[in-house]
Amino acid sequence: MTTVTIIGGSGYAGSHIAEAAAVRGFNVTSVSRGEVAQQQSGVKYLRGSALDPADRARALDGADVVIVALSPRGDMAGKVRPAIAELAAEADAAGVRLGVIGGAGSLLQEEGGDLVMNGPGFPDEIKAEAAEMGEVLEDLRTTPESLDWFFVSPAGGFGPWAAGEYTGEYRVGGDVLLTDASGESAISGADFGVAIADEIETPAHHRTRFTVAY
Repeated sequence: MTTVTIIGGSGYAGSHIAEAAAVRGFNVTSVSRGEVAQQQSGVKYLRGSALDPADRARALDGADVVIVALSPRGDMAGKVRPAIAELAAEADAAGVRLGVIGGAGSLLQEEGGDLVMNGPGFPDEIKAEAAEMGEVLEDLRTTPESLDWFFVSPAGGFGPWAAGEYTGEYRVGGDVLLTDASGESAISGADFGVAIADEIETPAHHRTRFTVAY
């Protein structure tokens, strides 16, 4: 049985990944700093922080894959990047696959074009966290070849404000924002969770970033 630990498993992305992984029959542990009021069947919940070396060690212990689903905002601003860098080194030493959930801001608007976060309409209030997650991706690209990692950028419209519904369908791209025929970039929380569960079950991306959208 595949053992998965999700750091930030109580958040929007993390909770959908935990649900999809549990449905898939994985052994799932969710780690978060606070108590989780609505707990899902098949998921073990632990208190812990990515900033604490002991909590990171506990997350890695016995895991096949560790997923980080954290946002560098509020009191975590500026702290997520160094925490993931430390976790990456620890995962490499432990032989654990590492997945990081980023945002759409570090994707390209078009092939060879500028970043999404530099485009018109991108909210100023989240540019700093988009930039930090882009730096996380660059850090991962410089890690030793022995570390098996993947970084996922959801669609531009991914979030609790556009939860959507489960469809069982999604497209996979690389470093360029995926849009539909009307120019929209979206993915429901449920379908995003399934996409990550698919990657865990059947690894297709190694030491690279991919994106998922409709």
